[in-house]
Formats: sequence, C-alpha cells, structure tokens
Amino acid sequence: MDRIPTLSSGTLIGTLAESLENARSLEELVRPLLELLEATTGLESTYMTTIDEQAGVQHILFARNSDRLQIPEGLSVPWNDTLCKRALEEGRNYTDDVEGCWGDSDAARTLGIATYASVPIHGAEGALYGTLCAASGQRQPLQDGAERVMRLFAHLISQQVEREALLNRLKATNAQLHLNAMTDVVTGLANRRALMEELQRRLQLRKRTGTEVLIAFIDLDGFKRINDVHGHDAGDRFLAAIGRALASCMRADDFCGRLAGDEFVVIGTVCSASDTCQQALEVRLRAACSGQFELGSASIAYSGPSIGVIRAGEGDAETELARADQAMYQDKRKRRGAAS
Repeated sequence: MDRIPTLSSGTLIGTLAESLENARSLEELVRPLLELLEATTGLESTYMTTIDEQAGVQHILFARNSDRLQIPEGLSVPWNDTLCKRALEEGRNYTDDVEGCWGDSDAARTLGIATYASVPIHGAEGALYGTLCAASGQRQPLQDGAERVMRLFAHLISQQVEREALLNRLKATNAQLHLNAMTDVVTGLANRRALMEELQRRLQLRKRTGTEVLIAFIDLDGFKRINDVHGHDAGDRFLAAIGRALASCMRADDFCGRLAGDEFVVIGTVCSASDTCQQALEVRLRAACSGQFELGSASIAYSGPSIGVIRAGEGDAETELARADQAMYQDKRKRRGAAS
C-alpha cells in the first residue's frame, strides 16, 4: 500500500479553516475532518463513533474508507468488546500490533484491524460522547504529529456537539415558551391569542380550498353562581372540566380554546356548511358541556351553556367571532324565555 502523503501545516490549517467556516452541522464538520485525518495519520480508515455506555453500545456515526479495510458506517457493536474502550482504559492511543495487544477482540478480528489509533470525544460536562479513530488493515507507524492533530479534531467535534446540544435545548425552550404563550393556564386549551390566529388562518385557507368554516361560541350560563356558591377554586375546576369535556368531543379537524372568563370557542372546517352541519356541531357541544360535574367537595348538575354556531362569512377573525357571539346571545335569550 502506498503511503498517503502528509499534509503540510499550511495546507492543513487552510483546509481546516475552510471546514470550520462552512460547517453548519456535526456531519458537515466531521466528514472533511475524516479526510484530513486520513492524510495526517497515513491510515486507510478514519471514523467517528458515539457511545451509549448505559446501553453498552458503540455506534459508528461517520466513516471514511480509502483502501481494503472497510469500517461500516452505521455499524453498532458491543461497547465492552471495542478497541476504543480498551484503549481508553489502558491509556493506549495507538498501536500497530492490535492482535498482540487485544487479540481477543471479536470486533477487531472481524474487521481486520492491524493498526489502530483513537482519542476520546467529550460532550457536556466532560461526559464521554464518542471517539475519533483511524485504522489500517496493515501494520504501519503513525505519522509524526498525528496524535496531536487527532486531539485537536476531537476537541473541535466536542465543541460542535455541545453547540448543537445547546441549540436543541434553546429550540425546545422556545417551543415550550411559545406553547405557554398560546395555552390557557386553567384549562390547558388554546388561549385567545391562539384561537384568533387559528381562526384567521382557516378563514384565509377557506378562500384557497373552497372549504367552509364553522364557529361555535360557548358561554357557560350560571358560572357566576358556581363561583359565588362554591368558591373560585371550584369555579376553576369547573372550567377545567368543561375544557376536558370539549377536548374529548373534538373531531380530527376541530380546534377548541378558551376565549376569556367563561367563554369558549370551537372552530371546525367542513366541505359544506349546511344547517345540518351547524346543528350537529351544536348538539355535540351541548351534550359535552351538560351533565354532572364533580368538583372536589362540590357536585354540580349543569344544564348546559348557551351556544351560537355560524358559518363564517367574508369578514376577518374579529368580525366573524362577533357574529358567533351574537348567535350565542340569541340562544341565551331563547333559553331564558324557555325557563321563564
């Protein structure tokens, strides 16, 4: 096998700087580094692994093979049998006599590794994340300065790993903050902001798809009396129970939220908003919001809310919601008349 020429320091620094500048992900950083590592070490296979010590598995994440020795990318092997673990435990970063050092390793024997070098990659708070390795199927010396370069590359990879982990945590935090900003604390449903955004989105979508939007405005009649008689804690529990009841009766394309106080809104998208569709939605919501509610120390037989269901017209979200509110008040007057 012909020896791969060693990179000059100027070429190494220039290529490394370009890799660092262009890398937007761990893979985009590591793959050029493996190519540089091949040229620097003179070994035919270079690869990066990740280690799950709890599961006892080492995974070859990225690999570069330039000759007969083939380290399969994506391969997972038992951690206890790996050369990486033995090298770490013995403090041996390089050997050109793998058989003499670790002849009982099934992984090394199966892959045909004769020369091996590795350095650890550490993640957050110094935890072992993986290894950066170079290997050959023949016995050969390591190029001068190669181990120092491997440690430098491992450090750069560690920084990228921590950077991506931090970015993922920030994304998760931002997603949670966004969710909190769009969620009603008492019921866990969407809040007014989320409702109005969703309603506006559906009104715009309707113009492109030809679907119809139904809006149901729900007002909990008698809620003030529940608060006055049973206390505000019971009132909050009642709101939460209504929220659960509404959520349980939603269909796949329904959207439900608490507008404010004792007011809830349900948005539905249908192919054609006939009177039958509107009536069916009202019946479903009224059934969900009526009945016996257990509120800790209080038990309430609730006769149901006032509900107004409309087919959205050409107005914006505020305009159409106001129309649904008017329909709800018509229902409220009708219910009061029936009760008198």
